[in-house]
Amino acid sequence: MNPTSPPFALIVEDDNMQADIFQHAIENAGFEVEVVDNGPQALQRLETRPAPVLIVLDLHLPGVSGEDILHHIRSVPHLQNVRVILATADPRLASQLDEQSDLVLIKPVSFVQLRDLAARLRAQYEDSRA
Repeated sequence: MNPTSPPFALIVEDDNMQADIFQHAIENAGFEVEVVDNGPQALQRLETRPAPVLIVLDLHLPGVSGEDILHHIRSVPHLQNVRVILATADPRLASQLDEQSDLVLIKPVSFVQLRDLAARLRAQYEDSRA
């Protein structure tokens, strides 16, 4: 990554309206953003391109669950430092995965809430690179 380019965030969300809100909130926090809408595409993206700094991950996805994607992220060495925000309407499952994620947001997630959290994560990322 170019030191002057914004950090990269990946959104894995199959609901187009939610994905749009997430994308705009994270872009507003200063990230470059890519959106994928299914589990297999997310896994492919994680293996074929440089690791994102931040992933916003829905748990209920077509093809491969967000839970399986989270386990993959935490088991692959080049992804272990990625910050993962779970965004889900399933509080029971989210509580089971809380220790593997950096943050858990229960839907509906507000634009301002996600923007502010992403901005804090970006500041932490930039401080760690200084």
